[in-house]
Amino acid sequence: MIEGAQSPDSKPARIDPIRAGMRCRCPNCGQGKLYRGFLKVVDRCEACGFDFTRLNTGDGAAIFIMQIAGGIVVFSALYVQIAYSPPIWAMLAVALPLVAGLSLGLMQPGKGVMIALQMRNGARDD
Repeated sequence: MIEGAQSPDSKPARIDPIRAGMRCRCPNCGQGKLYRGFLKVVDRCEACGFDFTRLNTGDGAAIFIMQIAGGIVVFSALYVQIAYSPPIWAMLAVALPLVAGLSLGLMQPGKGVMIALQMRNGARDD
């Protein structure tokens, strides 16, 4: 047998569902899109046909994202305030858009990871 060739009965290597979720791709195949809107999950994967209607992350991803973004911005603002003592309007002008940008930027990958974790752990919406 040629080295590196797959036998007919061997299955291809599974993709990492967490990485696929962070890339906003189907955690089952890694190919199809996970969203049809900003946070609206597709009903079925266009590549492998996996049914996403039985998975429900709710607001789980939003809770983690708010804590992560809030922690980064609050501790950074605290450091800047202690070290440089800028006026409060300057802190607000930087911190508010930063927390909004981080929250929106991390929301899709965060929800994708939550969906991938549900799939990996076999969670069902009973």
